[in-house]
Amino acid sequence: MNIIYGFINIIVVFSFVVLMEKLFKKEGLYVWLSVATILANLTVCKMIDVFTFTTSLGNVLFASTFLATDIMSEKYSKEDAKKGIYISLCSGIIFIIITQITLLFIPSADDVVNDAMKVLFTISFRTMAASMAMFFISNMMDIHIYNKLKEKYPNRLWLRNNLSTILCNCIENYFFNTLAFIGIFSLPVIFSIATTTTIIEIVIAICDTPFLYISKKLG
Repeated sequence: MNIIYGFINIIVVFSFVVLMEKLFKKEGLYVWLSVATILANLTVCKMIDVFTFTTSLGNVLFASTFLATDIMSEKYSKEDAKKGIYISLCSGIIFIIITQITLLFIPSADDVVNDAMKVLFTISFRTMAASMAMFFISNMMDIHIYNKLKEKYPNRLWLRNNLSTILCNCIENYFFNTLAFIGIFSLPVIFSIATTTTIIEIVIAICDTPFLYISKKLG
């Protein structure tokens, strides 16, 4: 069932990206990038099994940020896409700071959610720093590569979309896992985790291509 739910999740998330742009233009994508960054930081906590792979639910939401910036690069400008990443980075940092402050409050004797919030919001500073840094770097790289490919291959939308997204996803996965887990796991284990995640994200990246075509066709 996870495979079915996974494809439903991909369709729903990528459809929301297209819908937000259609309804609100680039401002809608700015909103989506902020929402996706926050939701990804929450859903990434849940692990699921797909075939023989273990992955997190945050992958599709993180992948949707690449789709959003590709749409902005395609229909608006490179600078608009960069602005979207700056906004989503600030949103993610604000979310993390506010949730950490929330955990500092001493709960009432009648409180029933504090323990659940501690499980959900307690984070490793090292993991958080690695995640936010690689999110920013990989998306900026994606924007740069996408626009360079757009200049060189203006009629090959599928090429620039897939090549930029897959390449940046691979780089992000390997660097993030190394920065977050070096000294905790051995290098072979780290590379195994990164490779598994990369395979899943390549499939997700390929799935976002039709949605980029739909967004462009909708004008």
